[in-house]
Amino acid sequence: MSDTFLALDLGAESGRGILGSLAGDQLLLEEVHRFPNGPVRMLNTLHWDMPRLWAELKTAIGKASEKAELAGCGVDTWGVDFALVGRNDTLLGNPVHYRDSRTDGILEKAFEMMPRERMYDITGLQFIPFNSVFQLLAMKLAKNPILDMAETFLMIPDVITWLMTGRRACESTDASTTQLMDPRTGTWSDEICSSLGLPRHILPEFVQPGDQIGTILKSVSDELGLGSKSIPVYAPGSHDTASAVVGVPYTGNLAAGAPPDWCYISCGTWSLMGVETPKPVITPETFAANFTNEGGVFGTTRLLKNIMGLWLVQECRRTWQRAGVNYDYAELTRLAAAATTLRTVINPDDLSLMAPGDMPSRIAALAARAGEPVPNEPGEFIRTSLDSLVLKYRWTIERLESILNTSIKTVHLVGGGIQNELLCQLTADATGRAVVAGPVEATAAGNIMIQAIASGRVSGLKEARAILAESFAVKRYEPRAGRAAMWGDAYQRLLKQV
Repeated sequence: MSDTFLALDLGAESGRGILGSLAGDQLLLEEVHRFPNGPVRMLNTLHWDMPRLWAELKTAIGKASEKAELAGCGVDTWGVDFALVGRNDTLLGNPVHYRDSRTDGILEKAFEMMPRERMYDITGLQFIPFNSVFQLLAMKLAKNPILDMAETFLMIPDVITWLMTGRRACESTDASTTQLMDPRTGTWSDEICSSLGLPRHILPEFVQPGDQIGTILKSVSDELGLGSKSIPVYAPGSHDTASAVVGVPYTGNLAAGAPPDWCYISCGTWSLMGVETPKPVITPETFAANFTNEGGVFGTTRLLKNIMGLWLVQECRRTWQRAGVNYDYAELTRLAAAATTLRTVINPDDLSLMAPGDMPSRIAALAARAGEPVPNEPGEFIRTSLDSLVLKYRWTIERLESILNTSIKTVHLVGGGIQNELLCQLTADATGRAVVAGPVEATAAGNIMIQAIASGRVSGLKEARAILAESFAVKRYEPRAGRAAMWGDAYQRLLKQV
């Protein structure tokens, strides 16, 4: 029996197919295909280019199958975005990008129809304008005809597994980002659908992490030249953060019942920062701090905060590229390291920074409104972004500790962001806690380990994390001495803005 699995890991900037092979007590990863991703504007709407993404993912499946006999395949992507499917398996248009302007001002309209407190009590989810429920409400209020034609609502990873297997179903961890799901019962909320006038009938059945969704369709196999191979398609944590949290090489025992003394940050375009809990935590404190309860694997909950992340750096870079100045990320990090520490502090989660466009101008305007020194040079803009981001990490840790009555000693930083060593060190300095960075490919590793558990190759989550701890080198960062006071002063500047 094969011990090789394929993770199709689709992120906001790029997608990749990664083979994972179990050799004894180690997981070996090999990237077989990588491709860019990003929004496509058509008229006034930002879309995801689903036909191209599907073509790239099929290429990844084909390349992987040439290298190894696959014991399984699983898909993970970002959350909140979706597509609608109509009669005769018709994809009703390209999915709309979560940064599209159609949800501008939508929260106020939603709360006129359903009280904010009641919606949070049902879902325990952080209020962000682009949550799926608000995207659907925007479609309804705009009288979008696609909504009337829809038979089935599918999240992005579910669209891909439907194209792979023909089955329409929603994987629970990704569905938990919709703000349409009750995390206590694991069911769609009839009350929210009714209050907002949304079509409940389009919400499909759930599948859980570790379920086999089906096998790759014969038509896909024939197109890729796979022959008679029957490749199982499993549900991992289809929300990429759910898989990334599985990929954290932590070997403690969640089931022991003690509150967690560690937290994770899955760092890329977004920073998803939180803890793993055995059940949802929906309290007045989590409501006040706008924390979110998203589904984890095997009945766990991810109590976390969505933080703007490296989007600020990415969009600054794109702005300068449009002006003809092409910095790579290494150069931007070097410039940031040379810039003055904590010269400018902003709230990195300010909604003015959400949309694509001229990021340096918006950072400058936000700094001016806050009475902070306005950045001028590229290094100052990147340093402002990184310093402000890690101060928001500190804010998040303090609230997690208060909510759970615990003391967080270690921050596990995973994902592509750990390649920025300046960010890792600043996280330790700002939070005053040890940072353990690695692995980079935590999402793909977690995806593969769920498949391995589903197939019986690995016994469960504890063994999976033990294997990961043996498989990947991590780097430890300690807070640098003599810097606590300066970070404490800067933190007070952040608190005036959040």
